[in-house]
Amino acid sequence: MPSILLREIDDATIALLKERARRKNRSLQGELKTILEEAVAPKRTRLGGRRTRPLAIHIVNVPTRATYSRDEIYGDEGR
Repeated sequence: MPSILLREIDDATIALLKERARRKNRSLQGELKTILEEAVAPKRTRLGGRRTRPLAIHIVNVPTRATYSRDEIYGDEGR
């Protein structure tokens, strides 16, 4: 399997990556491999693993009156 060599990585960046790997119970190499694989993998949802779809926005017309009385909502005459 091919290897990748990264040079001149800031010490603070290395420390943050090591901490991230420790929190996930991985080696630094394992964490870096996971980060790279996730960066190039197709976007997937957390549920079902299907590809995400773009958000669809629908514009609707609403009445100009946006507030209603309690009686109009519940019909209980304020009880």
